[in-house]
Amino acid sequence: MPVEGLAADTPGLALTTRDAAEIICHRAGGPVSVGRFLAEAAALAAALPADGHALNLCADRYAALLGFAAALLRGHPTLLGARSGGGFLAMAAARYPGAYLLADEPGAAAPLPVFRVDAPRALRPAAAPPPIPAERVVAIGFTSGSTGTPTAHAKPWGALVAAAAAAAARFGLRPGDGPPTSIVATVPPQHMYGFETTMMLPLRAAVAIHAGASFYPSEVQEALAAVPPRRLLITTPLHLRVLLADGRRPPALSAVISATAPLAPEMAMAVERDWAAPMLEIYGATEAGSVASRRTAREEGWLPYAGTTVRDGVAEVPGLGAVPLADAVEPLADGRFRLLGRLADVVKLGGKRASLAELNRVLAGVPGVEDGVFLAPGDMENNPAARLSALVVAPGRTAAQIMDGLRGLIDPAFLPRRLAMVAALPRDSVGKLPRQALAGLLPGAEEA
Repeated sequence: MPVEGLAADTPGLALTTRDAAEIICHRAGGPVSVGRFLAEAAALAAALPADGHALNLCADRYAALLGFAAALLRGHPTLLGARSGGGFLAMAAARYPGAYLLADEPGAAAPLPVFRVDAPRALRPAAAPPPIPAERVVAIGFTSGSTGTPTAHAKPWGALVAAAAAAAARFGLRPGDGPPTSIVATVPPQHMYGFETTMMLPLRAAVAIHAGASFYPSEVQEALAAVPPRRLLITTPLHLRVLLADGRRPPALSAVISATAPLAPEMAMAVERDWAAPMLEIYGATEAGSVASRRTAREEGWLPYAGTTVRDGVAEVPGLGAVPLADAVEPLADGRFRLLGRLADVVKLGGKRASLAELNRVLAGVPGVEDGVFLAPGDMENNPAARLSALVVAPGRTAAQIMDGLRGLIDPAFLPRRLAMVAALPRDSVGKLPRQALAGLLPGAEEA
């Protein structure tokens, strides 16, 4: 079936456009060349079943890339989000025929067949893989499921290649843009943002990923020190807050890129001041992928990627066509656009409107607050008495002190009726907050 935005006669596209001698990954045992990667991918692909869907559980980023490439060569889509937990695995087993796991660590008994990515296999120089049809679905992304059952979004190979090419051009990662770039990332490759930046870019741009752990501040520092410049840090606002609080200046960075949640301009300015690196931000969604970027400390407007247009809450994306966005946008005169907030986040009280994202930003700026989130009740639209609540992480502070800090910063109509102090918020690996888990924190929490 033709994919919207791709011509029916679009030719196949190579797995990678890189030379065999180029470095695609930095591992503890030494750098891995593209040639060795292709040989290992071909050997793993030969061990996979004839048909199926791959769930990639690999923690090592090179193993994850290898598993994705092997599944792709075998003709199997990869289901993104496999490290989300047992519920995701159960869903995949029920909905996707022949689903199997790719793993690089021993684990408990799984509900699906397991193929070890790190198993020894005989290698031989791999011939160039055949072109991959642009319309073939090679990955399936899932919305976060924060408000219900995750929804699947098919990712054709042509759309992913177009997005990688646009990102490489935007961030100066093409072969002629300078020395090869070393990517260190705090986001998992199973998340759409991590998949685009640390799985697709190494296949289509002059970059090499760092394979090892890089989640905690000490791991990030060690990972950046272990790779050659130019260094690019791929991260999230949640991780940036922790890294800045750690106080250590990382090795020289060519840039820092953030996504998954709005980045406060104050944090962007702190990164540029303390780390002497451009702080860039990507705007995108699971449905559309990455579609625009900006330098947050210097500009409010978002510049769409080449070939992409954003208007009226819709993104026209190469290989995908028109994709609805969850955010309201305002077009600007220079082709950029301004985000007005998530459509689902706009709340009305007393004839006034506010964005939950903006309220969360204000809450994060109250002295002593380490994390926090506003919650709107499910009956906000039809219950005149409904009011907002808030969950706050602020060790050493009281709920009354936090409430005092909010007064004067937000309209009184949006002050939380209930402000509960908690030890931590149940954020996932990229900082998302499942609504069901948040609701479970309200009973019994300390209140204002």
